[in-house]
Amino acid sequence: MGISATDISQRIVEAVLAQKLAPGARLGEQQLAMLFDCSRTIVREALTRLAARGIVTVSARRGWYLIAPSQDEAREAFEARRVIELGLLRSEAPLGPPQLARLKQHLQQEQAALRGSDVGTRSFLLGDFHVCLAECLGNGLLADTLRDYTARTTLIAMLYQSSHDAAASCDEHVAIVAALEQGDRARAERLMAEHLTHVQAALRLPALTDPLEQLREALAPLPAASAAPDTDPAEPAYLGALL
Repeated sequence: MGISATDISQRIVEAVLAQKLAPGARLGEQQLAMLFDCSRTIVREALTRLAARGIVTVSARRGWYLIAPSQDEAREAFEARRVIELGLLRSEAPLGPPQLARLKQHLQQEQAALRGSDVGTRSFLLGDFHVCLAECLGNGLLADTLRDYTARTTLIAMLYQSSHDAAASCDEHVAIVAALEQGDRARAERLMAEHLTHVQAALRLPALTDPLEQLREALAPLPAASAAPDTDPAEPAYLGALL
């Protein structure tokens, strides 16, 4: 049985989470069809699905590309993650021994990846922790949604050169699971809120500014020129003398 559109879209999302595909990367239909040994129709279906999920964008002239989120889109993506993840932790969804065991196993994989040299695996596991937590809390639909938002924030981290330390991120995951194991959902929620704040704060996102700032500066009155000895002070300064 050949590869499906679902398989291709999943591989692309996994590559994003592993930071192996950069924001704005072109995804050529023909190249992907050759790579996956399938028809362009299947590739187009996979890319169309990713476009509907907000991970890929398409231009009639330029083709398919991974998104390169703006500053506003970056802030919105993190806000969406907060709503989903904190809401999940606030819910009364049970978290039994099998789910806690799965989360602990995931943490062990993160820690092993930190000791290794495979940056892609490390990045994937750190992002996938949040999806794993949603699945363990029993909401597959929100887990799928969260996977897409985590992929977006991974692209954002690459685009805006995040300085958040991977080891610190793993330690914060460990603390969240420890709070859940103790049955302290309120503490787990608070720790998750702090974790997401740390991740977002590490981005080199310019602070919100006056949207007209650049135009305002460009069109500001020029400083008065010092009058030359043979210039009549009453005459206006020649613009060329200031350039």
